[in-house]
Amino acid sequence: MGHRALVAYRRPNGRYDLRYSHWGGEDLSLAAEITATTPLADGAVEGELLADSVARDRILTDHLDPCVHEALYLVAPAANYRVDPYRVCWLEWGTGQNPGRGTIVAVDPAADSAVRRWVRATKTALADIVEMGALSRRAARTYLEARVCEEYDGIVYTYGDSSAADSGIPDAPPSTRWPEGRANGGENRTENANETDDESESGDGNAFR
Repeated sequence: MGHRALVAYRRPNGRYDLRYSHWGGEDLSLAAEITATTPLADGAVEGELLADSVARDRILTDHLDPCVHEALYLVAPAANYRVDPYRVCWLEWGTGQNPGRGTIVAVDPAADSAVRRWVRATKTALADIVEMGALSRRAARTYLEARVCEEYDGIVYTYGDSSAADSGIPDAPPSTRWPEGRANGGENRTENANETDDESESGDGNAFR
């Protein structure tokens, strides 16, 4: 068991070093526990690197499995360890044909429970509609994607589809870019939000299932 989170520490060159937190997705309190004096939140974030020097968009497509991870934290050491927390939403159901389809939502930790309840309720209602035969699973997923983007400015992505990292997701709703002002962990806010790759355990706890 666990509530898995991915923690990405921004390098001076704009790339990220990735670490793992086994309980960081339970709530978003880890955002306040990562500081300049406790960069690994007193052991809540594992010291061993999962990957280093990763381009921002590759975090989503190559490392953030929406079936496994419940949260993503972007940490900016150069900005006094500013932390931007994101909830990860899996945009499918248990028998879905695209298990890697997900979205991230920038969330204030104080509003986290409300966002989680909204996603759960919306997914439950759509699952019932699909079960009754009134809507196809694909149509339900498309609707869910659109609603998450409209309500919470979500960023849609497909885990395991590296070809989509630099160009966006062709069949996704419009909001597939990292939000300006949050994309860089508080640093260099005029930087292109679609940074390219050329720039210098089974999910048992996902709250959105």
